[in-house]
Amino acid sequence: MAETVRVGVIGAGHFGRFHALKLAANPQTRLVGLHDPDAARAAQVAHEVRAPALSLPDLLAAAEAVIIAAPAEAHHGLAAAALQAGKHVLVEKPIAATLDQADHLARLAKANNLVLQVGHLVRYSAEFTAVATRMQKPLYIEATRIAPFKPRGTDVSVILDLMIHDLDLVLALVGSDLTAVDAVGAPVASAHEDIANARLRFANGCVATITASRISTKTERKMRLFAAGGYMSVNFIDRKLTLIGRERGLPIPGGEGARIEETGWRDHDALAAEQSAFLASITTGAPVLVDAAAGRAALAAALAVTDSMARSRAAAEAGGLLAGT
Repeated sequence: MAETVRVGVIGAGHFGRFHALKLAANPQTRLVGLHDPDAARAAQVAHEVRAPALSLPDLLAAAEAVIIAAPAEAHHGLAAAALQAGKHVLVEKPIAATLDQADHLARLAKANNLVLQVGHLVRYSAEFTAVATRMQKPLYIEATRIAPFKPRGTDVSVILDLMIHDLDLVLALVGSDLTAVDAVGAPVASAHEDIANARLRFANGCVATITASRISTKTERKMRLFAAGGYMSVNFIDRKLTLIGRERGLPIPGGEGARIEETGWRDHDALAAEQSAFLASITTGAPVLVDAAAGRAALAAALAVTDSMARSRAAAEAGGLLAGT
Protein backbone atom coordinates (compact mmCIF):
# COMPACT_ATOMS: atom_id res chain seq x y z
CA MET A 1 0.00 0.00 0.00
CA ALA A 2 1.33 3.45 -0.96
CA GLU A 3 2.49 5.69 1.84
CA THR A 4 -0.04 8.30 2.97
CA VAL A 5 1.45 11.77 3.30
CA ARG A 6 0.04 14.28 5.80
CA VAL A 7 -0.33 17.56 3.90
CA GLY A 8 -1.52 21.00 4.94
CA VAL A 9 -2.55 23.93 2.77
CA ILE A 10 -1.52 27.49 3.54
CA GLY A 11 -3.84 29.94 1.79
CA ALA A 12 -7.56 29.39 1.27
CA GLY A 13 -8.00 31.57 -1.79
CA HIS A 14 -8.69 30.51 -5.38
CA PHE A 15 -5.76 28.11 -5.82
CA GLY A 16 -5.61 27.11 -2.18
CA ARG A 17 -9.18 25.85 -2.35
CA PHE A 18 -8.45 23.79 -5.46
CA HIS A 19 -5.33 22.32 -3.86
CA ALA A 20 -7.33 21.41 -0.75
CA LEU A 21 -10.08 19.75 -2.79
CA LYS A 22 -7.54 17.63 -4.69
CA LEU A 23 -5.75 16.59 -1.50
CA ALA A 24 -8.99 15.71 0.27
CA ALA A 25 -9.96 13.38 -2.60
CA ASN A 26 -6.54 11.75 -2.96
CA PRO A 27 -6.08 8.41 -1.17
CA GLN A 28 -2.32 9.04 -1.07
CA THR A 29 -2.74 12.09 1.15
CA ARG A 30 -4.40 13.05 4.38
CA LEU A 31 -5.37 16.71 4.44
CA VAL A 32 -4.55 17.64 8.03
CA GLY A 33 -5.91 21.17 7.76
CA LEU A 34 -5.54 24.56 6.21
CA HIS A 35 -4.51 28.00 7.35
CA ASP A 36 -5.46 31.48 6.15
CA PRO A 37 -5.28 34.85 7.91
CA ASP A 38 -8.90 35.39 6.85
CA ALA A 39 -10.61 33.22 9.47
CA ALA A 40 -13.99 33.28 7.73
CA ARG A 41 -12.51 32.19 4.41
CA ALA A 42 -10.47 29.49 6.14
CA ALA A 43 -13.57 28.17 7.91
CA GLN A 44 -15.57 28.16 4.66
CA VAL A 45 -13.02 26.09 2.73
CA ALA A 46 -12.29 23.89 5.76
CA HIS A 47 -15.96 22.97 5.97
CA GLU A 48 -16.04 22.18 2.25
CA VAL A 49 -13.07 19.80 2.43
CA ARG A 50 -13.91 18.43 5.90
CA ALA A 51 -10.61 19.42 7.43
CA PRO A 52 -9.86 21.78 10.33
CA ALA A 53 -8.87 25.41 9.97
CA LEU A 54 -5.67 25.71 12.00
CA SER A 55 -3.20 28.29 13.15
CA LEU A 56 0.08 28.25 11.25
CA PRO A 57 2.05 26.66 14.14
CA ASP A 58 -0.60 23.95 14.57
CA LEU A 59 -0.68 23.25 10.84
CA LEU A 60 3.10 22.90 10.65
CA ALA A 61 3.05 20.60 13.68
CA ALA A 62 0.44 18.32 12.09
CA ALA A 63 1.81 18.15 8.53
CA GLU A 64 4.73 16.41 6.86
CA ALA A 65 4.39 18.67 3.82
CA VAL A 66 2.63 21.91 2.96
CA ILE A 67 1.31 23.55 -0.17
CA ILE A 68 1.62 27.33 -0.08
CA ALA A 69 -0.99 29.19 -2.12
CA ALA A 70 -0.78 32.56 -0.41
CA PRO A 71 -0.17 35.97 -2.04
CA ALA A 72 3.25 36.20 -3.72
CA GLU A 73 4.77 38.58 -1.18
CA ALA A 74 4.17 35.99 1.58
CA HIS A 75 5.80 33.06 -0.22
CA HIS A 76 9.28 33.47 1.20
CA GLY A 77 8.26 33.92 4.83
CA LEU A 78 5.83 31.01 4.80
CA ALA A 79 8.10 28.66 2.85
CA ALA A 80 11.07 29.49 5.09
CA ALA A 81 9.00 28.79 8.21
CA ALA A 82 7.86 25.45 6.80
CA LEU A 83 11.35 24.38 5.70
CA GLN A 84 12.84 25.39 9.05
CA ALA A 85 10.14 23.25 10.70
CA GLY A 86 11.29 20.26 8.60
CA LYS A 87 8.37 20.21 6.16
CA HIS A 88 8.46 19.53 2.43
CA VAL A 89 7.13 22.50 0.44
CA LEU A 90 5.22 23.06 -2.78
CA VAL A 91 5.00 26.82 -3.21
CA GLU A 92 2.95 28.46 -5.93
CA LYS A 93 4.74 30.67 -8.42
CA PRO A 94 6.67 32.89 -8.10
CA ILE A 95 9.01 31.11 -5.71
CA ALA A 96 9.64 34.41 -3.87
CA ALA A 97 9.77 38.16 -4.39
CA THR A 98 13.56 38.48 -4.78
CA LEU A 99 16.46 36.33 -5.93
CA ASP A 100 18.03 36.51 -2.48
CA GLN A 101 14.83 35.09 -1.01
CA ALA A 102 14.77 32.33 -3.62
CA ASP A 103 18.39 31.44 -2.83
CA HIS A 104 17.59 31.37 0.89
CA LEU A 105 14.76 28.88 0.32
CA ALA A 106 17.00 26.70 -1.85
CA ARG A 107 19.66 26.63 0.88
CA LEU A 108 17.11 25.73 3.55
CA ALA A 109 15.70 22.86 1.47
CA LYS A 110 19.16 21.49 0.72
CA ALA A 111 20.41 21.81 4.30
CA ASN A 112 17.37 19.96 5.65
CA ASN A 113 17.16 17.42 2.80
CA LEU A 114 13.61 18.52 1.96
CA VAL A 115 11.63 18.73 -1.25
CA LEU A 116 11.07 22.26 -2.54
CA GLN A 117 8.85 22.36 -5.62
CA VAL A 118 7.57 25.48 -7.38
CA GLY A 119 4.05 25.55 -8.78
CA HIS A 120 4.65 26.39 -12.42
CA LEU A 121 1.53 24.48 -13.42
CA VAL A 122 2.07 24.54 -17.19
CA ARG A 123 5.08 22.23 -16.84
CA TYR A 124 2.76 19.47 -15.63
CA SER A 125 0.25 19.96 -18.43
CA ALA A 126 -0.44 17.91 -21.54
CA GLU A 127 0.13 21.03 -23.65
CA PHE A 128 3.73 21.37 -22.46
CA THR A 129 4.45 17.73 -23.30
CA ALA A 130 2.87 18.14 -26.74
CA VAL A 131 5.08 21.11 -27.57
CA ALA A 132 8.31 19.98 -25.91
CA THR A 133 8.33 16.56 -27.57
CA ARG A 134 7.82 18.00 -31.05
CA MET A 135 10.06 21.07 -31.07
CA GLN A 136 13.71 20.90 -30.13
CA LYS A 137 16.29 23.70 -30.29
CA PRO A 138 13.96 26.56 -31.30
CA LEU A 139 15.55 29.59 -32.93
CA TYR A 140 12.61 31.94 -32.38
CA ILE A 141 9.54 31.80 -30.13
CA GLU A 142 6.57 34.13 -30.12
CA ALA A 143 4.10 33.74 -27.24
CA THR A 144 0.86 35.59 -26.53
CA ARG A 145 -1.22 35.29 -23.36
CA ILE A 146 -4.05 37.81 -23.04
CA ALA A 147 -7.25 37.86 -21.00
CA PRO A 148 -9.98 40.23 -19.77
CA PHE A 149 -9.41 42.08 -16.51
CA LYS A 150 -10.10 40.30 -13.21
CA PRO A 151 -9.30 41.78 -9.79
CA ARG A 152 -7.68 38.50 -8.63
CA GLY A 153 -3.92 38.58 -9.09
CA THR A 154 -3.56 42.36 -9.32
CA ASP A 155 -1.48 42.46 -6.14
CA VAL A 156 1.43 41.85 -8.54
CA SER A 157 2.20 42.94 -12.10
CA VAL A 158 1.05 41.04 -15.17
CA ILE A 159 4.64 39.78 -15.42
CA LEU A 160 4.39 37.83 -12.15
CA ASP A 161 0.70 37.09 -12.65
CA LEU A 162 0.56 35.82 -16.26
CA MET A 163 3.80 36.31 -18.20
CA ILE A 164 5.82 34.21 -15.77
CA HIS A 165 4.01 31.10 -17.06
CA ASP A 166 5.36 31.70 -20.56
CA LEU A 167 8.75 32.80 -19.25
CA ASP A 168 9.12 29.46 -17.49
CA LEU A 169 7.83 27.60 -20.55
CA VAL A 170 10.27 29.39 -22.87
CA LEU A 171 13.19 28.81 -20.50
CA ALA A 172 12.38 25.10 -20.40
CA LEU A 173 12.09 24.86 -24.20
CA VAL A 174 15.23 26.87 -24.98
CA GLY A 175 17.51 25.35 -22.34
CA SER A 176 20.05 28.18 -22.50
CA ASP A 177 21.06 31.16 -20.36
CA LEU A 178 19.14 34.40 -20.76
CA THR A 179 21.56 37.13 -21.87
CA ALA A 180 19.46 40.20 -22.73
CA VAL A 181 15.94 41.56 -22.18
CA ASP A 182 14.16 44.51 -23.77
CA ALA A 183 10.65 45.16 -22.48
CA VAL A 184 7.85 47.71 -22.32
CA GLY A 185 4.68 47.76 -20.25
CA ALA A 186 2.12 49.94 -18.55
CA PRO A 187 -0.32 49.98 -15.63
CA VAL A 188 -3.83 50.61 -16.94
CA ALA A 189 -6.44 49.16 -14.58
CA SER A 190 -4.35 48.53 -11.46
CA ALA A 191 -1.34 49.93 -9.62
CA HIS A 192 0.97 47.49 -11.42
CA GLU A 193 1.71 46.77 -15.08
CA ASP A 194 -1.35 45.22 -16.74
CA ILE A 195 0.12 44.80 -20.21
CA ALA A 196 3.68 43.96 -21.18
CA ASN A 197 5.83 42.92 -24.12
CA ALA A 198 9.32 41.48 -23.73
CA ARG A 199 12.01 40.43 -26.17
CA LEU A 200 14.46 37.90 -24.75
CA ARG A 201 17.79 36.81 -26.19
CA PHE A 202 19.58 33.63 -25.13
CA ALA A 203 23.22 32.52 -25.19
CA ASN A 204 22.51 29.86 -27.85
CA GLY A 205 21.13 32.50 -30.24
CA CYS A 206 17.43 31.88 -29.67
CA VAL A 207 15.17 34.93 -29.47
CA ALA A 208 11.74 34.97 -27.84
CA THR A 209 9.02 37.61 -27.86
CA ILE A 210 6.36 37.35 -25.15
CA THR A 211 3.20 39.45 -24.81
CA ALA A 212 0.97 39.33 -21.73
CA SER A 213 -2.15 41.34 -21.01
CA ARG A 214 -4.91 41.16 -18.43
CA ILE A 215 -6.91 44.05 -19.91
CA SER A 216 -7.88 42.47 -23.24
CA THR A 217 -11.40 42.17 -24.60
CA LYS A 218 -10.83 38.46 -25.30
CA THR A 219 -8.88 35.47 -24.05
CA GLU A 220 -6.08 34.19 -26.26
CA ARG A 221 -3.12 31.89 -25.72
CA LYS A 222 -0.94 31.17 -28.73
CA MET A 223 2.66 30.33 -29.51
CA ARG A 224 4.76 30.10 -32.66
CA LEU A 225 8.13 28.40 -32.73
CA PHE A 226 10.72 28.34 -35.52
CA ALA A 227 13.63 25.88 -35.68
CA ALA A 228 16.17 24.88 -38.31
CA GLY A 229 14.01 21.92 -39.28
CA GLY A 230 10.55 23.41 -39.16
CA TYR A 231 7.79 25.60 -37.80
CA MET A 232 5.11 25.03 -35.15
CA SER A 233 1.96 26.98 -34.40
CA VAL A 234 0.09 26.29 -31.16
CA ASN A 235 -3.39 27.39 -30.14
CA PHE A 236 -3.61 26.42 -26.48
CA ILE A 237 -7.30 27.25 -26.08
CA ASP A 238 -8.36 25.10 -29.05
CA ARG A 239 -5.70 22.47 -28.20
CA LYS A 240 -4.50 22.60 -31.79
CA LEU A 241 -0.91 22.16 -32.96
CA THR A 242 0.22 22.71 -36.57
CA LEU A 243 3.64 21.60 -37.85
CA ILE A 244 5.58 22.18 -41.03
CA GLY A 245 9.06 20.72 -41.42
CA ARG A 246 11.53 19.01 -43.69
CA GLU A 247 12.29 16.24 -41.22
CA ARG A 248 8.58 15.38 -41.20
CA GLY A 249 8.50 15.02 -44.98
CA LEU A 250 6.24 18.03 -45.31
CA PRO A 251 6.77 20.33 -48.30
CA ILE A 252 6.15 24.06 -48.21
CA PRO A 253 2.41 24.88 -48.07
CA GLY A 254 1.10 25.93 -51.48
CA GLY A 255 3.57 23.72 -53.35
CA GLU A 256 2.59 20.66 -55.30
CA GLY A 257 1.27 17.97 -53.00
CA ALA A 258 1.62 20.24 -49.99
CA ARG A 259 0.54 18.79 -46.65
CA ILE A 260 0.34 20.29 -43.19
CA GLU A 261 0.42 18.07 -40.13
CA GLU A 262 -2.25 19.04 -37.61
CA THR A 263 -2.52 17.37 -34.26
CA GLY A 264 -3.44 18.19 -30.68
CA TRP A 265 -3.52 16.75 -27.20
CA ARG A 266 -5.94 15.40 -24.67
CA ASP A 267 -5.97 17.52 -21.54
CA HIS A 268 -5.35 15.98 -18.15
CA ASP A 269 -5.67 17.39 -14.65
CA ALA A 270 -2.43 19.39 -14.43
CA LEU A 271 -2.99 20.33 -10.78
CA ALA A 272 -3.40 16.67 -9.83
CA ALA A 273 -0.27 15.85 -11.86
CA GLU A 274 1.64 18.60 -10.05
CA GLN A 275 0.57 17.26 -6.66
CA SER A 276 1.39 13.68 -7.69
CA ALA A 277 4.90 14.76 -8.70
CA PHE A 278 5.31 16.47 -5.32
CA LEU A 279 4.23 13.33 -3.48
CA ALA A 280 6.52 11.14 -5.59
CA SER A 281 9.51 13.34 -4.76
CA ILE A 282 8.66 13.03 -1.06
CA THR A 283 7.98 9.29 -0.94
CA THR A 284 10.31 7.86 -3.60
CA GLY A 285 12.96 10.54 -4.04
CA ALA A 286 11.88 11.22 -7.63
CA PRO A 287 13.61 14.25 -9.14
CA VAL A 288 11.74 17.51 -8.69
CA LEU A 289 10.63 18.66 -12.16
CA VAL A 290 10.28 22.33 -11.24
CA ASP A 291 12.81 22.75 -8.46
CA ALA A 292 14.20 25.82 -6.72
CA ALA A 293 16.67 26.44 -9.56
CA ALA A 294 13.87 26.44 -12.15
CA GLY A 295 11.73 28.68 -9.96
CA ARG A 296 14.66 31.04 -9.50
CA ALA A 297 15.33 31.16 -13.24
CA ALA A 298 11.71 32.10 -13.97
CA LEU A 299 11.79 34.75 -11.25
CA ALA A 300 15.09 36.14 -12.56
CA ALA A 301 13.59 36.43 -16.04
CA ALA A 302 10.47 38.14 -14.65
CA LEU A 303 12.57 40.61 -12.66
CA ALA A 304 14.75 41.30 -15.72
CA VAL A 305 11.57 42.09 -17.68
CA THR A 306 10.37 44.35 -14.87
CA ASP A 307 13.70 46.19 -14.71
CA SER A 308 13.78 46.66 -18.48
CA MET A 309 10.24 48.08 -18.45
CA ALA A 310 11.24 50.55 -15.75
CA ARG A 311 14.20 51.70 -17.85
CA SER A 312 12.01 52.02 -20.96
CA ARG A 313 9.45 54.09 -19.06
CA ALA A 314 12.14 56.33 -17.55
CA ALA A 315 13.65 56.89 -21.00
CA ALA A 316 10.24 57.73 -22.46
CA GLU A 317 9.48 60.17 -19.64
CA ALA A 318 12.91 61.79 -20.00
CA GLY A 319 12.34 62.12 -23.72
CA GLY A 320 8.99 63.75 -23.11
CA LEU A 321 10.49 66.24 -20.71
CA LEU A 322 13.23 67.11 -23.17
CA ALA A 323 10.70 67.50 -25.96
CA GLY A 324 8.74 69.93 -23.80
CA THR A 325 11.70 72.19 -23.06
